[in-house]
Amino acid sequence: MPGSESTVALDPYLIDRFKANDPDNPQNWTRARRWYLTLISSLLVLNATFASSSPSGIFSQLKEEFKLSETVGILTLSFFVLGYCVGPILWGPLSEQYGRRPLFIYPFFAFACFLVGSALAKNTASVLIFRFLGGMFAAAPLTNSGALISDIWDAGTRGKALALFTVAPFAGPALGPIVAGFIGDRISWRWLFWVLAGLAVIGEILIIFTIPETYTPILLVKKAQEKRLETGDSRYYAALERQEIRFIARLEQIVARPFAILFREPMLIALTLYMSFTYGCLYLLFTAYPIVFTQGHHFNGGISGLMFIPLPLGGTVAVILYSLYYNPKYQDEVIRVAPRPVPPEFRLEMMLFSGPLFAISYFWFAWTSYPNISYWWPMLSGLLIGFSIQLLTLGIFNYIIDAYLAVAASALASSTVIRSLFGASFPLFAPNLYHALGSQWAASLVGFIAITMIPIPFVLKRYGRVLRRKSKYCPYNEADEIQPEKFDRDCEKDSEKSPVYVTNVEVFTP
Repeated sequence: MPGSESTVALDPYLIDRFKANDPDNPQNWTRARRWYLTLISSLLVLNATFASSSPSGIFSQLKEEFKLSETVGILTLSFFVLGYCVGPILWGPLSEQYGRRPLFIYPFFAFACFLVGSALAKNTASVLIFRFLGGMFAAAPLTNSGALISDIWDAGTRGKALALFTVAPFAGPALGPIVAGFIGDRISWRWLFWVLAGLAVIGEILIIFTIPETYTPILLVKKAQEKRLETGDSRYYAALERQEIRFIARLEQIVARPFAILFREPMLIALTLYMSFTYGCLYLLFTAYPIVFTQGHHFNGGISGLMFIPLPLGGTVAVILYSLYYNPKYQDEVIRVAPRPVPPEFRLEMMLFSGPLFAISYFWFAWTSYPNISYWWPMLSGLLIGFSIQLLTLGIFNYIIDAYLAVAASALASSTVIRSLFGASFPLFAPNLYHALGSQWAASLVGFIAITMIPIPFVLKRYGRVLRRKSKYCPYNEADEIQPEKFDRDCEKDSEKSPVYVTNVEVFTP
């Protein structure tokens, strides 16, 4: 602070950084190695999310074997996504304490085991329990892959790597029904889980043999240990070795603080509801598509699964647009307004048109879903659905990170839990909704709700600065300059009370 001088002397025995060009620093690894790790991380997330929606292709077989109602059959999908609500609360804190590598190895192995359990399940209860536990452990790569990418890339390249990475958690759920449908049409539904377990085993092997530790505090602990052995001086230490925050206390803060922030921030509530609604609509399609294509167009499970292909294609186009247009545009704005930060409202531009497109996409799907209209028309609506959902989610995540900055990790954590709850619940009411209203009006209802949410980015674009000025957590003043005292205070609180998600900010990018 002005007028004061630091009296804290640097501790010569504290190992708190890498030397220049240190080969142990993940950001000094070769670009080929870092891109390989980015690809492997993305494949692990694809594997985990692929398993989330796969049962949608075998609902009929499960219902026939276990005499399930339609709602209980859909629970095999919903319980897995519900596990996403619990998993990050565990894996985030543990990865900060023990590093990324162990939190890839052990949970992913458990994930594979629960897939085997699903393949061998003898009753409804065991299927549902294994699905929930599988989702909980599958959340480990979702939690840690984005963090690993942040560990290994510098700020200049991280955006590109994360933009490519976001395709995986979006494509995985859309690809699951394709494989599941063809398996269910030809052989036992149990083979779906054997295939998923085999893919998980391959992923586990890749983790064990090719993914190193990348978390800097853990790597610095190893350097401190080497220094003690080299010099014989036990006074050398790394910061993590002196950390006295108990795991339970940390866990309490991580569970409580995100929701304390959420319920005090109307702006965050609105964005969370918008993002959660779009995510829920994505999972709603896993029960809506079989109604439209299997029952309406009389396709078998495999062909109905192919109808999902446009969804990840649309999401991929959105990521390409973001990488080639919006991200460079943001970088230009950073240079233009320097040294001031770019106002978070700059991130909303992509939402101003993707919101209306999202509503239009569901009306398109609704009124082309008649059995006497070519299946190509409702199928191709998936391009616009995938495109708009991906852009909306990217815009919301980036806005939350920029607006809440020091507490962005906590803000994203609460948003992620709410989003997963929507993803788990929407498939449950979709069949009743479609049977009560018909395919056309059921999907139109989604479109009408989407219309009511279109004004959110426009309101924030106009009044976001005023709302942020009144916020307890946004560190910007009305001139969009960081308030140093508030920023430092929030950073200190966030790092002390909720250190897990501070470095895992990008984890929950869809």
